[in-house]
Amino acid sequence: MRASLSLWPALGACRPVPWARVGASVRLSALQARQLPYLAHQRCLDKPLSLSPPRWSQLAKRPASTESAPPVPVVPYSALTIGVPQETYPNESRVAITPQNVALLLKKGFSRVLVQRGAGEAAQLLDRAYEQAGATLVDRDAAFQADIVLKVRVPVLDEVKAMRKGATVISFMYPAQNKALADGLAAHGVTSFAMDMIPRISRAQTFDALSSMANIAGYKGVLEASNHFGRFLAGQVTAAGKIPPSKVLVIGAGVAGLSAISSARRMGAVVRGFDTRSAVREQVQSLGAEFIEVDFHEEGSGQGGYAKEMSKEFIEAEMKLFMEQCRDVDIVITTALIPGKPAPKLITKEMVAAMKPGSVIVDLASEAGGNCELTSPGQLVKHNDVTVIGYTDLPSRLPTQSSTLYSNNITKLLLSMAPQDKSFGVDLSDEVVRGSIVTHKGEILPPAPRPAPPPAPKPADPTAMAKEKEAALALTPWQKATRDVAAVTTGMGSALALGKATGPAFMGNMMTFGLAGLVGYRAVWGVAPALHSPLMSVTNAISGMVGVGGFFIMGGGYLPSTIPEALGAMSVLLAFVNVSGGFVVTKRMLDMFKR
Repeated sequence: MRASLSLWPALGACRPVPWARVGASVRLSALQARQLPYLAHQRCLDKPLSLSPPRWSQLAKRPASTESAPPVPVVPYSALTIGVPQETYPNESRVAITPQNVALLLKKGFSRVLVQRGAGEAAQLLDRAYEQAGATLVDRDAAFQADIVLKVRVPVLDEVKAMRKGATVISFMYPAQNKALADGLAAHGVTSFAMDMIPRISRAQTFDALSSMANIAGYKGVLEASNHFGRFLAGQVTAAGKIPPSKVLVIGAGVAGLSAISSARRMGAVVRGFDTRSAVREQVQSLGAEFIEVDFHEEGSGQGGYAKEMSKEFIEAEMKLFMEQCRDVDIVITTALIPGKPAPKLITKEMVAAMKPGSVIVDLASEAGGNCELTSPGQLVKHNDVTVIGYTDLPSRLPTQSSTLYSNNITKLLLSMAPQDKSFGVDLSDEVVRGSIVTHKGEILPPAPRPAPPPAPKPADPTAMAKEKEAALALTPWQKATRDVAAVTTGMGSALALGKATGPAFMGNMMTFGLAGLVGYRAVWGVAPALHSPLMSVTNAISGMVGVGGFFIMGGGYLPSTIPEALGAMSVLLAFVNVSGGFVVTKRMLDMFKR
């Protein structure tokens, strides 16, 4: 920020005390000057709100110069209060801050955390837990009069009017869909940050509330589908007969989609995943699902890690694929979203009619209009005995977990806005701050440009592939057989010549070594790559025997004096390395099973 910051100062609504009164020799002592923000803040708690302009402590990182940018105005944490009002949106059970993060904010130096009474009861976070953490329980008006207001749902205009002029609010905003809200925040002089606009960069992963809520929505979506589906998700073989596993199609492999895939796989279903972005193929396959594609090549990666709108030809091929899948699968979970636009319609009425009776569709994009034409946002409907779930509050149906993750996200975001140690400020040069800010100094800031999408994987060189195919086709069966016979003849002839040139003892040892190498190579080569780590653990015994054999031929001296003794010492060293690595791998494997 540049000249001033749109937050109330440490003095709150009080009349600022001048350093020197005109015509008087009264001056504040150094101690009084240091205590001024704290004392003034305490005197202002019970005074009515004034509309006097804010005063900020100008704490510069370094002396200003004509060549450097102006310092960012900041306010010490000790002069700021944080307000946590209760969410009033229908069926909203989450709360912005948990008692654990209340204690953290107070430990960092914030003056007070004002929590509205009953704000966390729907999330099983009782008032006494907040009091034990150090929060101050207040009514609704007092919570909105704090310097920084933390919320979950989009503020309504009445809540904006309840905030003090110059306050800061952090919550989900969706400014592209709520232009009236952005206008109201700017007109009221409120600095606002949108949790849904945090850029998707590595540093901002701990602030990414969208991913946290999408993760919960994907998990809860599978549970809702299982609850309304009439069979097991996992297959079983019982005395009463064989139960086939359910088939689940997940459209969209973002955070919510991957969470749904993982949850459905853990419950034993056969899962298929689809996404227009080829970069997520490995992620889907790593979770044990099948990645399905259309017979049309077009890259769907957009800016900021989201998918983009596809061409008409791709959509036609996509619809054909979805119709085939809907006839076969039992559960469809859709998660496709395009930032700033309504959710694309991917499941048509004809596809729903083609699904088997008792099938379930869970539309996780219902809040943006839904991916299914029959989705009714916030409701569960049935069409031709197919259940279509369009709940918009899936994260809120797990309120304790959702509140915990959201509280961690918003707390870390707030603490990251610290140009100075233990001071709050809006630094527009910060990528996260600039990307998430909506209004500032009474103005609506334009959205920051999103990062460019990752480069698409380079297609294989058709010329090189053609040459390889020609080389493979160049060998006739007779040529291949001739090469194999020549290789075997050369090897056997070399072994015979070596046997004639050396004694029988050497050849016996050589034969044992050759057979051991051949058997070991074949045994290890036949093991799946996923089992190589357990294989290293099991080979500890073999490596131990190699080390024991090396001890027998080392000679007993401090240093080897002959070539066999040197080879024995080398075998002991290699066996030691292998045994040590085996123990490390074994420990890591065992740690994976610990809870």
